[in-house]
Amino acid sequence: MTIIDSSGWLEYFAGGTNAAFFAEAIKNNRDIIVPTIILYELWKKISREKGENKAIELVAQLKRYKIVPLDENLSISAAKISGEYKIAMADSIIYATAKKYKAALWTQDADFKNLEDVKYKRKADGVRTL
Repeated sequence: MTIIDSSGWLEYFAGGTNAAFFAEAIKNNRDIIVPTIILYELWKKISREKGENKAIELVAQLKRYKIVPLDENLSISAAKISGEYKIAMADSIIYATAKKYKAALWTQDADFKNLEDVKYKRKADGVRTL
């Protein structure tokens, strides 16, 4: 199983400097899961910067993968992870989902870089995605 975090999807869809790294995770991979918090983060950023139609297109592409809702058990797990690793709510939900599904988490978000089962690629300095 694989999760690509929000920064990774943004980088991939924008064709950023790390797009090939995330394409490697996506290519021929049907075992991608998408936590609903990622849909939230992507919709918010894309609709604000590129418009609602672009956000609809992006979310439609992600719907071909397994969408994982936030439930009470995942919420509690995320809260524990947030406290243990001192990471933000959305990041802790994403990481808790990865742990629950034994998924590798692909990211360029430095908050994840030292966590178990994370495939991290440093984002180029000064490069803005999307």
